[in-house]
Amino acid sequence: MGFRIRAAQVEDVPTIFELIQALAEYEKLSHTVTGTVAALEAHLFGDRPCIESVLAEIEGEPAGFALFFTSYSTFLTKPGIYLEDLFVLPAYRGQGMGKALLSYLARLALERDCGRLEWSVLDWNEPAIGFYQRMGAAVLPDWRICRVAGESIAQLAEAYPSEVC
Repeated sequence: MGFRIRAAQVEDVPTIFELIQALAEYEKLSHTVTGTVAALEAHLFGDRPCIESVLAEIEGEPAGFALFFTSYSTFLTKPGIYLEDLFVLPAYRGQGMGKALLSYLARLALERDCGRLEWSVLDWNEPAIGFYQRMGAAVLPDWRICRVAGESIAQLAEAYPSEVC
């Protein structure tokens, strides 16, 4: 194998942000990256961490990452892990690193008594869909992601007066 997976440390934040930018470039979404290294650090290691990350390294050099957070299933009444991003740099693909990152998260889900490990995949990303299916994932055809972002969040927040909510 020749690589290792480890939990991210605060000094890894700039590297994780670079990997996020590389992922966005791969997905043709570079124009949507508006975050900062400082915000990422606060969310990973601040007073109220809301995300976690692991890095894949070869000889101490970053080669990939996974970023995830705790979700919850009301039907199972159990926490889950939601994988926000999984990315391996193109030069390191085909070496089992993506499988190792998913396996790491599956072990973590078992340790934490989670009922689910979930993530989304872009419908055009056939290589990723095939990879996930080979790893045992079901791609759910009946579910669609709903998103409220940007100005739409403010509009929704103002839909009813605060005394109603």
